[in-house]
Amino acid sequence: MPHMGGMKHSPASPETRSVRLLKVGEQVRHVISELLARQQVHDEVLSAHCVSVTEVRMSPDLRQASVYVKPLLGVDEAEVLKALRTHTAFFQREVASRLKLKYAAKLQFRPDESFDEAGRIDALLADPRVARDLGQGGGEA
Repeated sequence: MPHMGGMKHSPASPETRSVRLLKVGEQVRHVISELLARQQVHDEVLSAHCVSVTEVRMSPDLRQASVYVKPLLGVDEAEVLKALRTHTAFFQREVASRLKLKYAAKLQFRPDESFDEAGRIDALLADPRVARDLGQGGGEA
């Protein structure tokens, strides 16, 4: 990749930049997903769980990455996050070496909350009392 001589800002438009952010985020997501799927992180907690990396959001300078993860069925989320955070350096090294980014992005593992809302609604709908109410137009409580 040719080095841009002393140019601080690339002439990229905001659109091009955001596409690049999305692309890099998707590549980072892919690398982390693969490391987890292939169990290349030597950690009992991570080996015991199926963890999906739902999204990676890059900061505009590509130096920070928020990595949103969800263990299968949301089980042991705190434990899984703690394990991922323990291995942050390993993930950062792998991401940097595979993606050849100018800077090794700092990874921050975060729980993906977007599923919780849907899960809560599903659980509510599956609740026999709620189902009964829905079915009978809210007859006897």
